[in-house]
Amino acid sequence: MRAFEHRHVVGFEETNLVGNVYYANHVRWQGRVRELFLREHAPEILDLIQDGLALVTLRVSCEYYLELAAFDEIVIRMRLASLSPHRMSLVFEYLRASDSGDELAARGEQDLACMRRRDGRVEPEPWPESLREALRPFTGP
Repeated sequence: MRAFEHRHVVGFEETNLVGNVYYANHVRWQGRVRELFLREHAPEILDLIQDGLALVTLRVSCEYYLELAAFDEIVIRMRLASLSPHRMSLVFEYLRASDSGDELAARGEQDLACMRRRDGRVEPEPWPESLREALRPFTGP
């Protein structure tokens, strides 16, 4: 099962006074990985967003298993868990990379809706076919 992957090195600005990664950064990284996926696999979505398409985050969650610290290298993997006409669920795995192997540090999920801005309102909109096709190889639990 293929996943979209992004490698990230934790910086000091992402840690708290104790020295571990501040929990909210995991959610921020989910958004970043989502954006990088669009940039690489469905860049035409930006034009649609400028034309009123809205990718609305409905729910975000994250379960933490290991503490991460400055200079840890992490691999964030994103997969499509489910897709309906105008909703989707994405799952994320955060792996701490090391010479002895990757360790699962956290798991996250996001539920999204595809909407269209019209006359000051937002209405459900089917996912663009180009995005559906881009996500197809990254489907799995």
